[in-house]
Formats: sequence, structure tokens, C-alpha cells
Amino acid sequence: MITSYNFKILIVDDDPDILDILSFNLTQAGYIVNTAINGKLAIAQAQKDIPHLILLDVMMPVMNGVEACYIMRQNSMLDNTIITFLSARSEDYSQIEGFNAGADDYIAKPIKPKLLLLKIESLLKRLPLNTVNSTLSIITFKNILINKQNHTVTINHQNINLTRKELELLALFLSNPGKVFKREEIFKAIWSHDVIVGDRTIDVHIRKLREKIGDDILVTIKGIGYKIEA
Repeated sequence: MITSYNFKILIVDDDPDILDILSFNLTQAGYIVNTAINGKLAIAQAQKDIPHLILLDVMMPVMNGVEACYIMRQNSMLDNTIITFLSARSEDYSQIEGFNAGADDYIAKPIKPKLLLLKIESLLKRLPLNTVNSTLSIITFKNILINKQNHTVTINHQNINLTRKELELLALFLSNPGKVFKREEIFKAIWSHDVIVGDRTIDVHIRKLREKIGDDILVTIKGIGYKIEA
């Protein structure tokens, strides 16, 4: 299971009070939050940060949300970004305009923070798994937690000291629990930029990794590769 931490959310609204309230609640929930006060600034911020989700108001100065949504949907870098309007305008034609511009959803204001958080969690589940795994620095699976940014691993809330390669190996296996990773696939993912690696490199690192995390977590598929039991 992937945690909600380190999902990036861009909030776009010209009301500073709304920005403050939403930013506080989303940050408290573990999201990385950026803000913009109009559509033009939102486009620049989105191109810079490539957020996972954008909460976009409709009526704003300089550039409204519908126009901004349409422009952002022309940017292939934002193909996997979820865009949802968060607007007090709930008329049918406003919602139709939003969906025609490329929005994924339309949420009516006002909305209670707890309900909005649940709605955001639901929207983020639409993200492709490979998009989530490639951008998040925190991964959890059963009793294991990896923080790639801080280079820390805990199992049953106990810190485990792993080398960089050992952590990369564990993160690779946890990116798709149940999948058998072939040796060639592991070499390419972990050692592709290293000039010289021996034939026994994987075996040595797997052995050391097992000594630290336990033999029962990582399974050998004889003659093929390794996997984490789902």
C-alpha cells in the first residue's frame, strides 16, 4: 500500500482565506501543497512542480479556471495530473464547461474539510501505480516503511540500517508486491549506471538485505528472480 504522504497538490483560488484553510488542512493530512491566485500563475506553478492533483477555482482574475484547465490539458507533462474544479458555481453549464476543458471532477463549495480530504483520496486512487511509485518518497507495505528521501527503513517501527543499494533493492521489490523481478530487470533498475558489477552482485546484496530484514520477507524464485509476497 502506498501512503498519501508526498502527493503534491496545487490549490488555485483568488480568495486568500480559502487558500489558507485548504493549505492548512491538506498539509496536516500529509500532502505537499502549493498555491496560486489565478489561472496564469497556476499554469506556471503546475509546469514547475507537476502536481498529482490540482484544485481549481472557476472565477478568478487575469485568467479563469476553465481557460487555465484547457491550457494545462495541452501540456503532455501534466497528462497524469488530476484536475478538479472546486467552485461555488454549481450551475450545470459551469460544470459542463469544466469537463469540456478537461477536468476530471467538479466539487461544489462550500465543502467540509473532512469530506474534501476523502474526495481527494478517492481522486488520487485514479493515478497509475507507476506514476505514484516514481514520485513518492515514502512507501509502506504491511509492517515495512521506506522513506527514500531520508534514506530510512523501519520494520515493526524498528529502524533498519540499509546501504543505498539495499534500500533501492527493497524499494524496487515493494513497488510491485507479488511480482517476480528477474535478475536482468534488477540489474537494469539498480546498477544500470555502474560501469563494473560482478556476476554475484545481486546475490551478495540480496543475502545482506535478508540478514537485515529477515529471510521470510523476500522470496527466491529459483532460476528466475525474487519477489515480495503480496
